[in-house]
Amino acid sequence: MTPQKPFSRIVSTVPPSGIRKFFDLAQSMQGVISLGVGEPDFPTPWSAREAAIHALEHGATTYTSNSGLLELREAVCTDLADRYGVHYRPEDECLVTSGVSEGLDLTLRALLNPGDEVIVPEPCYVAYAPCVAFAGGVPVPVALDPADAYRLDPAIIGAAVTERTKAVLFGSPSNPTGSAQSATDLAALAALAVEHDLWLVSDEIYDRLTYHGVHTPVAAAPGAWERTVTLGGFSKSYAMTGWRVGYVCAPGPLAALMHRIHQYTMLCAPHMSQVAALEAMRTAQDDVEEMVADYDRRRRLFAKGLDELGLTCPEPGGAFYVFPSIRTTGMSSQDFAEGLLEREKVAVVPGDVFGPSGEGHVRCSYATSLPQLEQALERIARFVA
Repeated sequence: MTPQKPFSRIVSTVPPSGIRKFFDLAQSMQGVISLGVGEPDFPTPWSAREAAIHALEHGATTYTSNSGLLELREAVCTDLADRYGVHYRPEDECLVTSGVSEGLDLTLRALLNPGDEVIVPEPCYVAYAPCVAFAGGVPVPVALDPADAYRLDPAIIGAAVTERTKAVLFGSPSNPTGSAQSATDLAALAALAVEHDLWLVSDEIYDRLTYHGVHTPVAAAPGAWERTVTLGGFSKSYAMTGWRVGYVCAPGPLAALMHRIHQYTMLCAPHMSQVAALEAMRTAQDDVEEMVADYDRRRRLFAKGLDELGLTCPEPGGAFYVFPSIRTTGMSSQDFAEGLLEREKVAVVPGDVFGPSGEGHVRCSYATSLPQLEQALERIARFVA
């Protein structure tokens, strides 16, 4: 074979997604109860699907503005203002993206210079550190304390700040732990960001899926707005994962740089998907409330069931995940997940794929029916016994 110059060192050193590995294994087996992939088991609300069908029938198959449909951006900005008192201009501070994943990528590429450090509290979503690396930055993992409900303790974050630190990247409610950060801790984090001139990149895709009070966005904290990027979308709350619509809101100068990357790469989110997302915001709030109520019932049942099996599992405050400890079994996270899948056909995700501090835990999604969750508990009970 003719010698070739090497591929990208950065991309080559990033491992494949640990979530997809177990999802693919589960897909190849019969009779598996999958608690692996974080995807709602509800269909997209009918009003949104109907709007997309109508849009297709009337030719909505073209590009939209690079920024996305103005009506959708206006709806997003109005919603954030009404629910949280956080104000963005739809014209130049809100960008519709192909899912939150693209929004995260745009944010980091617009923010970072080579060698800039980004503090990544973990356990965290598997894409955070790789996306920092892809943008030329250096992810700095910081372990949060499970005994303290995975709080974003400003003292822990502050201890990791160096002269090269550019940003803190986190999600609330969190994937994989389900932890939802308090207004007090977010205000302290904002004060830390002001003190050290840091950006806050806040993944709030699960903002509507909260069970203890109302979600608090970090952009609402004193002094935070001008140094915060808010990432949100429709995949989780509106059961629209496959439609690929998200948004990013940020101060105008940074939003303009994200727009510049977006127009050269993705161009725009799918036209008919944007129409569906707009209709969901207008008419599907009852559907969202019903889904959240159902998730809440599942959350309480499943967390309690795991706890009773000796797999310590506090009730999460948001999202649709539990992150039980499996240390009492004496197994590693990988061995537990592989053994449970092979012997009992229940797919979970080993905790170490969410960062080293996730070792000793597994992530289970309760975005599946109550009967399936009850059966999964029976199978897990046999396995741990």
